[in-house]
Amino acid sequence: MLCAIYKSFLKNETYLFIKKRDDFSTVPKMLLTQFGKPQLVSLLNLKKDQKMAIACAKKVITEIQVNGFYLQLPPPPINYLEEHKKMKKNSSNKVKISNED
Repeated sequence: MLCAIYKSFLKNETYLFIKKRDDFSTVPKMLLTQFGKPQLVSLLNLKKDQKMAIACAKKVITEIQVNGFYLQLPPPPINYLEEHKKMKKNSSNKVKISNED
């Protein structure tokens, strides 16, 4: 599926995929208002088995076919404190083996 990809000036790492270049008729007005003026990034011939950085190509294609667009939001920020706590908990749960005789 050939699609156009636009990035948002207002929302960092937010992208909008649509079927036809510069045809935003299927995108809700409220979304476009929050998205800001779209800047064309690329035209892409997307295939269902294609690897993408964040989104699943099959889902993107389905969303464009059903809703007329796909909105890619940035991944949630990493909570380094929680990651550290998990790592510390996992390391303390490991059984320590002693070589004492």
